[in-house]
Amino acid sequence: MINNSYLLGLFGGASTFAPDTTTTAALNQAARKQPTPPWSTTVEAPKPDALVRAALGGRKFINEDAARLDVKTAPADYRKLFALYQGLDTLNALANRSATKGIGSLELAQLDKRFSAGLAEISSWLSAAEFDDVRMVGGTSKMTSKTTAAVPRDSARSITGPIHERSVDTQVAAFQGDTRFSITIKVPVGISDSQTTAIAIDLADMGATPRTLDNVLSHINGKLEAGGFQTRLGREQIKAEARTIQVNGKPVTLPAGPDKWALAIRGTSTETVGFTTPETSDAVYVVQSAGTAGAAQLLKFQSDGGAAAAPTAGGVGETHWVDGRLSQDALPAGVENVRASAVGPDGTLWIVADVTAGPDTQPIKGVQDVALMKYDTAGRLVATRTLGAASTASGYAIAVDANGDVAVAGSVTGALGTSASDAGKTGQVADTADSFVTVFDKDGQELWTQRRGARAADEATSVSFGADGMVYIGGRARSAITGAAALGGWDGYVQAFKAGEPYPTAGITVSATATAQFGTGSDDRVDAMTIDGSNLYTAGVENGRAVVRHFTLDAAGAPTLASTRDLGTITGEIRGVAVSGGNVILTGTSRDSGLSAGTVNSAHSGGKDVFIATLSGDLTASAADRMTWYGGAGEDSAADVKVHDGKVWITGVADRDPVADKDDPTRGYLARIDPLSGAVEYERTWSGDGDQARPLTLAVATGGASVLDRLGLPKGEIDQSDSKRLVDATSLRVGDRFYVSPRRRRPLGVRHHHRQGHAGQPRPQDRDRIERQAEGHSGVRGRFRDGQGRRDHHHDGRLPAPLDHGPRRQVGRRSHPRRDRAGRIGGTGSVVWLHRGFGGGRRAQDLRPRPARQPSARRRGGGQDGR
Repeated sequence: MINNSYLLGLFGGASTFAPDTTTTAALNQAARKQPTPPWSTTVEAPKPDALVRAALGGRKFINEDAARLDVKTAPADYRKLFALYQGLDTLNALANRSATKGIGSLELAQLDKRFSAGLAEISSWLSAAEFDDVRMVGGTSKMTSKTTAAVPRDSARSITGPIHERSVDTQVAAFQGDTRFSITIKVPVGISDSQTTAIAIDLADMGATPRTLDNVLSHINGKLEAGGFQTRLGREQIKAEARTIQVNGKPVTLPAGPDKWALAIRGTSTETVGFTTPETSDAVYVVQSAGTAGAAQLLKFQSDGGAAAAPTAGGVGETHWVDGRLSQDALPAGVENVRASAVGPDGTLWIVADVTAGPDTQPIKGVQDVALMKYDTAGRLVATRTLGAASTASGYAIAVDANGDVAVAGSVTGALGTSASDAGKTGQVADTADSFVTVFDKDGQELWTQRRGARAADEATSVSFGADGMVYIGGRARSAITGAAALGGWDGYVQAFKAGEPYPTAGITVSATATAQFGTGSDDRVDAMTIDGSNLYTAGVENGRAVVRHFTLDAAGAPTLASTRDLGTITGEIRGVAVSGGNVILTGTSRDSGLSAGTVNSAHSGGKDVFIATLSGDLTASAADRMTWYGGAGEDSAADVKVHDGKVWITGVADRDPVADKDDPTRGYLARIDPLSGAVEYERTWSGDGDQARPLTLAVATGGASVLDRLGLPKGEIDQSDSKRLVDATSLRVGDRFYVSPRRRRPLGVRHHHRQGHAGQPRPQDRDRIERQAEGHSGVRGRFRDGQGRRDHHHDGRLPAPLDHGPRRQVGRRSHPRRDRAGRIGGTGSVVWLHRGFGGGRRAQDLRPRPARQPSARRRGGGQDGR
C-alpha cells in the first residue's frame, strides 16, 4: 500500500490521523493561501483504470508540467509535491490492480514490470529534486523497528578505569606504598532503617606477599568474607585493540598494545558499597580541549597540603602527565563545548556541556542540546541529563546549593516545553534565543524549567541560589525583559524565580518574582554573579568598562541596586565574582588599558594578563583594595575561576605568542593565588595531544583527593541505579508525542506517561470527559494505573507534567514495578502503552500482564445446577 498520509497532513487533507484542534486550525488557515491539491474533494480524481492504462502505455510517473496550480504565486515546491502525489497514486493503482482476483499471469508480469520501473523513477526523481522549504528523506518500511534510546538497568556491578597493564602475575604499581582505605557496606534493617559497617583494608597486612592483582583481591575478599558480606572485588580484562592513525594523509594501523586490567566491584541488591579514607587533600577538576580535534578531557589534580600522598606518575594509558595530576579521562563523543562545572556537597562533579550528538541510548532532538553530566570522584560518568531542546540550546552557567540541587542556565532557540500545556511552544520569536534555567535535584531528576525572554535575543550567562530556594539568573538582553525596560543595545539583567507548592500534592509551581534591567545606551552584559546572604553582586562589561554592581535583597528576594564600582576600561572579559572574608573578588583578563582597583600587588607583564581585584563589600574605594596581575609577556587567558578558602584558583591558556597560528603549541595552566598578597602559591603547566591543551572549566572539591584515586575507586557510596523516568533517561520532555503509521492501518499516536501515585489522577469531574475524549480518539492512547489500580487517560498525546509529593521529591522514582491488589503491575516507573482506537467508544486495550482468571462458581461446581 502506498501511504500518502504525510503529504495529506501537510495540506490539511483527509488523513487517518486526528491532529489536535490547534494543528487543524493552523492547517485550515494555511490552506486558504495554498493551491488546491490533487486529493481535494473539489478536484475530480483520475480513475484508477485510467492511471493503470497510462502507466502500462509508458507514461512518466512524475510529470511536473502536468501538476496544476490554481494560485499563481504558489512556490515551486507545490508543483513538485503534487507531481510526487500523482506518481505515488499511479503506483497505488498498479498495486491494487495486481491484487485483483482472476488477473492473468501476462498482465501481472506487465504490472510488476511497470511498478518496478515507476518506483525506480520516483526514487531517482527524489534524489535529484531540489526543494526550497521541504526536506524529503527516503526510508525503508520495516515490520519492526527498535529505538536505541533506553532506560538503564540497575546493576550491583561496577567497573573502575584501568589500573594495571600487562600480566596479572606482575606487581601492580597502584598497590605499592602506603595503601589504606575502608570498604563500607550498608544493609537494610527493618522497613526503613539501615546499618553501615566499615571493613578496614591495609595492604601492609599482606607482609612480603607480592602485591599482584590476584593476591591483593584475595586479601580484600578475605576481609569481606570474614565480615559476613557477599560483596566481592574482582578483576576485569580490557582487551587491547589496534589503532589507526593518519601519517602524511595515509592511514597507518598500529599494533595492539598490552591488555589492561580494571577492578570490578560485584555487590548485591541488598548491600550498598562505598569507599572511604581518612587521609585526603583538596582536589581540582579541570575540563580541557586537547589535540587538534579538540577532544574534551577531564583532568583531576591534587592540591598541595593535606594528608594524602602525592601522585608520582600518570595512570595506565594516560598522556602528558604533569606533577600533581591524579587522572585523565575522556568525555563522551559529541561534546562540543564545556563552559561550566561545579562540585556538589557529596563530592560529585557536575559538568554543563553543549552536545551535538548524544550517546546511542540518549540521542538528542535538535542540532545542539545542553547536557548535565554527573561524575563520581574517580572520573566515571554516572548519569547524563539532556535539556530536550527541539532546535538548539547552549549552557553557560551552573550552581549547586547546600542540599545538592543543581541549577543550569543558558539560551535556547526553538521549542522547549516547560509543562504539558506548552509542548512544542517556541519563544516570542521562533528563531530568536531566549534565556532558560532548569533546576535538578541531587540525583539529577528535573524539578522545574523556566523559559524567559525578551522580544529580541537574550541569554542567561550566570546563575545562583539564594535563600528559601530562590534562584537568580543574570545575563543580557537586546530588548525589555518582562517587568523591566530596555536601555539600548544589549542590557544586563537579573531575574529572580521562586518555586513552591500550593499544597503538599499539588506539584511545583514557579514564578518570576522580580526583574532588574540595567546598563548604558550601548552594549552591556552580566558575565558573573554571586550571592552572599542578602547581598547580590553582578560583574560585567558595560560600554567597554569593568563594572561591579551590588544589590540588596529584600524579604521577598527582590534586588535593589545599592552601589556600583567602575574599575575602568577593560580590553578583555570578566570571568568570575565571589565574596570571601567580607571582600568582593573580581577576576578576568585584560590588556594594560588603565584598569585599576587599588594597590597593585604585581604589575601587568604584557599582552593579555589575568587580573584579580579585591574590593570592599560595599564597593567603596578603600586602602585595603588590591590589584594582582598574573601572566607572561604573551597572551594569557582565564577560562574559569573559583574562590576556595579565600584563595583564587584559575585555569586557562598560558603565555601564548600573540601572532601564533591556530595549530601552534598551546599550553594549559592551573594556578592558586592569594588575592590579598598576590602570591602564587600553586602553579602547573602542561601540554596535550598534538601540543594542544586548552582548559575550559575548573571546580574545587574539599578533601576530594586520596589513595582511592590511584586505585580507580570512587569516594562515597557507588550509585547502583539511575532514574527510570523517560524524561530523565532520554531527551523527552513533558508533552512530547509522535505518530507511527503501520501499513494498511490507521496511524498510531504514541505517548509516554509517568507512573504517578493518586495525586496524579484527574479531578473526578474531569475523568469522564477525559475518558470519553480518549476513547473517541483515533490513535494510540496511554494509560497508567496507580498503586490502587485506578487508571487515567491523557487524550491529547502529551506527556503529563510530573507531580511531586514534596518540595524536592518527585513521584515516579521507584525502579521496579509493584502489584496492586488486583494483581496488575502498578506503582511507579515509566511505561509506554500502545492501543489502537477504532472510535465508537471502544475502550483502550490494557497490555499489562493480568492475573490468571479464577474459575467461576458454575465451573467450580458451585452453581445452582451443580455443574
